[in-house]
Amino acid sequence: MKKIENMSILITGGGSGIGAGAARYFSKLGAKVTICGRREANVMQVSKEIGTNCLGIKGDVTIAKQRKIVLDAAVRHGKGLDALINGAADMLRGPISDLNEDELMKVFHTNVVSGMMLTGESIFHSQGAIIFLGSVHTRRSFPGASPYAATKGALEALTSVLAAELGQYKIRVNCVIPGAVPTELNIRAGLFSKDEHDERMDAIAPLHVLERVGTSEEIAEAIDYLIRAEWTTGASMVVDGGLSLGMSPF
Repeated sequence: MKKIENMSILITGGGSGIGAGAARYFSKLGAKVTICGRREANVMQVSKEIGTNCLGIKGDVTIAKQRKIVLDAAVRHGKGLDALINGAADMLRGPISDLNEDELMKVFHTNVVSGMMLTGESIFHSQGAIIFLGSVHTRRSFPGASPYAATKGALEALTSVLAAELGQYKIRVNCVIPGAVPTELNIRAGLFSKDEHDERMDAIAPLHVLERVGTSEEIAEAIDYLIRAEWTTGASMVVDGGLSLGMSPF
């Protein structure tokens, strides 16, 4: 397998949560990591904490001009591009009868379309790996979460199609499907306070076979494998502590 050291890795949504955790993980292994996000203060704070191996840049990947800026910065920082981790995401929840069409299109743009576009733009710089971040929402049904689940289901479908399409260019496409991992996604969407989010994590922990929620580092470990495994493509890897098994107490 390839080594992560000196690889150039671009992570969208790198200012918090799984994206920030992945940035820390790969930087420790010697990769040249570029992170981007809409919230400049968060992105720069993560970059500063990591050090010179990590370049932080403000960028909204739903905007074509900003995607180009981010991609060009990653290529300069890492002298090329070996892996793209599409981690940028927004949350939208609500009863199907109450959903707003504009908000629905916006979450699809962030969670699906932006990653599709950036993937297409990145192939001119890479013969490496594309990673999409899916969700256990495609394995367990949470009422009210249809918009988010639909976007993550789309990413799994994209993984298969793009793996077939890009294999001729020696580009591998895979998807990691996390279980419950503490992030700011629901808090940022205004769905929960920090305390409510922590309580939710505590409540959902027993639903995992391993009886706890995961960490961003554990998701990064799965991403690590998929970046380096040169004969793995089109895979959707579930890394959820057994949450999707639907374990029954009876």
